[in-house]
Amino acid sequence: MMEIVNVRIDDRLIHGQVATVWSQVTRATRIMVVDDAVVKDPVNKEALKMACPSQCKLSILTVEKAAANLCAGKYEGERVFIVAKNPKTIRGIYEKGFHMEAVNVGNMGGKQNTRVLKKAVSVTEEDIENFKFLAEHGVKVTAQMVPADEAVDLMSLI
Repeated sequence: MMEIVNVRIDDRLIHGQVATVWSQVTRATRIMVVDDAVVKDPVNKEALKMACPSQCKLSILTVEKAAANLCAGKYEGERVFIVAKNPKTIRGIYEKGFHMEAVNVGNMGGKQNTRVLKKAVSVTEEDIENFKFLAEHGVKVTAQMVPADEAVDLMSLI
């Protein structure tokens, strides 16, 4: 049986915290990057391949393909760590039929027209709507940079 060990929003995708800390704590055997733009970007894909820990397989998929693979149970016997840049992507996976129990928000860097909810988590109105959608559908949304940090209920900050 496939086990989802973490669903994380981190706009950096695979980087030091995901590659070294989160992948080890969760004992992930596959990191699934879900991003419609990255799939079409050979430079970004190569960087992700280099950043992926050697003990993990790597999938870089569109929202559509990720949802289809997850719903079909394609990763039998694997411990899958899903990472996406934003809540819109996670909502897309949910709407296409793959229902996760929880989402962990790591880094969502400040950009134009964002509101800071906590250190390293800045959101747009669209992000808030997507988080609300997930929460209304029973998905627990927490903010936690690294496993040693306390997981904070993100909805209480919105």
